[in-house]
Amino acid sequence: MGAETTSLQAFLTYRLHKLNKITDRHSSEAYAAMGLGVSEARCLAAIGEFAPLSVNDLAARANLNKAQASRAAQMLVDRELVLKSTSEADARGVVLVPTRSGRALCKRVMNLIAQRNADIFGCLSAHEQRQLETFFDRLIAHSQRDGADE
Repeated sequence: MGAETTSLQAFLTYRLHKLNKITDRHSSEAYAAMGLGVSEARCLAAIGEFAPLSVNDLAARANLNKAQASRAAQMLVDRELVLKSTSEADARGVVLVPTRSGRALCKRVMNLIAQRNADIFGCLSAHEQRQLETFFDRLIAHSQRDGADE
């Protein structure tokens, strides 16, 4: 989009944010039915996929800030979905891994994420979905190079 665009609705960032809000609302409702908030579900999925994780790594993987990730992780620990232990590499840090019940719930969360993706991107052909994935990968890599990954 060129700089001469004046309509807010014409900006890609506006449309991405709108799509994000729609998907977050639908996901929030589905996660609530599982007894999870959006942050907790994102953290559980990230821990299930990438464990063991520190809180800093969790924040990066779940696309949350450190405070949000820390609160969500503690809620998961309190519910015995995640085990928190002292890091062997840094005694001041912690390591997060899913428990047996956490892994089971994580599978449900991942199935929900897969279904949400199918619902959202189902209007695109397989070729268009691959193109969109490529475009997003390029945009993310470009933004990270410019330091815009926060």
